[in-house]
Amino acid sequence: MDTQLETGGTVSETRKSTREARLARVEECMARVVKQLDPLGPRRSTDRTPYRVSKMFVDELCSGYDIDIEALFESVFDNEGYDGMVVVHNIPVYSLCEHHLLLIAGKAHVGYLPNGQVLGLSKVARVVEAYARRLQLQERLTMQIADALEEHLDPQGVIVVIEAEHMCLSIRGTQKPGTITTTSAIRGNFTKPETGAREEFFRLIGK
Repeated sequence: MDTQLETGGTVSETRKSTREARLARVEECMARVVKQLDPLGPRRSTDRTPYRVSKMFVDELCSGYDIDIEALFESVFDNEGYDGMVVVHNIPVYSLCEHHLLLIAGKAHVGYLPNGQVLGLSKVARVVEAYARRLQLQERLTMQIADALEEHLDPQGVIVVIEAEHMCLSIRGTQKPGTITTTSAIRGNFTKPETGAREEFFRLIGK
């Protein structure tokens, strides 16, 4: 059920109006961009391009700004005495480089050592998506995922590794397709060699 706001309307209605206003603003900007980039236009095939691009950015590629991170951690359960490692790996990552608005595509590997509670497995992937679907730096994205798990689960340790190809490196600039960037955020017991946790994690993800 929607929450009623003091000013009238509901939370969902407010979000809808905010989304529509954002779509309109981005579409207006994209119309100017397309006009400047295509000296042969306008053409029928590009008439709807500004709308399609604005919808792609607002509803898909930058949709992470609208995800409530705290709500994702409502699916926390008692660990039932399980004291082993939880690893969710090969999570698809699609993000946007904030420098060139080009695609970052790869995989995330997330592991943590429970401290009395575990997160629903699908929510681990959703946390990754929530931060990935924004204008990003891969380094920041890696830390944000680790920070969220550390803050909301209070685990004994967290490790996040992301491997991704950046189109800003592959199709422009130095133009080196296939180049992979790897980043990691390592916390708690994963930083202690004597626990063997880091080695176990990399063994589990096949690295």
